[in-house]
Amino acid sequence: MNCLISLFDLDGTIINSQIGITKSVQYSLQSFGIIENNPDSLVHFVGPPLHKSFQKYYGFDEDKSRRAVEKYREYYRENGIFENELYDGIITLLEELQKNNIKVVLATSKPEIFARQILENMNINHYFENVFGSYLDLTRTDKAEIIRDVKSTYSQYNDDSFVMIGDKEHDIIGAKKNNIDSVGVLWGFGTQDELEQHNPRYIARIMSDLHEILIEKK
Repeated sequence: MNCLISLFDLDGTIINSQIGITKSVQYSLQSFGIIENNPDSLVHFVGPPLHKSFQKYYGFDEDKSRRAVEKYREYYRENGIFENELYDGIITLLEELQKNNIKVVLATSKPEIFARQILENMNINHYFENVFGSYLDLTRTDKAEIIRDVKSTYSQYNDDSFVMIGDKEHDIIGAKKNNIDSVGVLWGFGTQDELEQHNPRYIARIMSDLHEILIEKK
């Protein structure tokens, strides 16, 4: 079947979630006696699975990283989930994709329950045909696994029908593992070098670039 299914990352692609995430990480670390006064130093937590980041940057073992995520969620559920802003132009883009019959699916490593709440809070949930995220028990956090499940749900479409859009290397790697195209966007939290190391099919510097790529690909 001939159709374009655009898979969108959330943090760093649709929303700037830096404040909510870094404040939640600060709160979590403080419970372990680790004080990080500069939230900008925690921006690398935006995007990748949280428990992996606690392990990578603070040497937490599996059990400690799980407890760190639990503490993170204490702040995030009440405050951090609201400390986001939409990127300029994203609503116009979503409207154009809808007009052009391009399916829009959210594919995020953020827990699905939080992702759905964010879309509703920002009144953009109606643009998304489906939402795929991780589970609260820290399973299905890998982007390749999430994309695999999207493809399984839309199994009537071939690989050429899908494109993953995101700002971090995990988005590009996940797309490659699933044999689909990817677009690396430069307004989020990944660098151009980070993205280009993994050879995305396209690079979008600004929102209008992404619009052109998706309309042309359709």
